[in-house]
Amino acid sequence: MKEALALAREALSLGEVPVGCVIVRDGEIIGKGRNLRESGKNALLHAEIAAIDEACRNTGGWRLGDCSIYVTLEPCPMCAGAILNARIPKIYFGARDRRLGACGGVLNLFEENFRFKPAIVGGILGEECASLLGGFFDLIREKKIDYATLWE
Repeated sequence: MKEALALAREALSLGEVPVGCVIVRDGEIIGKGRNLRESGKNALLHAEIAAIDEACRNTGGWRLGDCSIYVTLEPCPMCAGAILNARIPKIYFGARDRRLGACGGVLNLFEENFRFKPAIVGGILGEECASLLGGFFDLIREKKIDYATLWE
């Protein structure tokens, strides 16, 4: 999770919502990603999607059944769907997402009747992850960052 936090800090330095993600196989990181939605002007550029893409390229296949995913923010429905499709059996996340979370924050997509059900562990370095995200949104609320015009 510490590597995912480092990637979240990189996203923050770019003015992005600070979310980072790594995919691990046998103790080695095989995929990394950070949020790049604003700079890429693309709704698909979530940290998990980038990490899954890199892991698939590094392994030469789409099945990541012997991997774990670590992400600083609870995955949204899109990312949860990508995790299901990649067959990642273990999800570790830091901060809960009460607005878009699909691992229990709003709903738990993995409780639905899919044939594949990954294990979920939340709250990993949760306070540190939440603090990083909260600090970013505090700056926006205090108008120290004009998020609306950041990428114009």
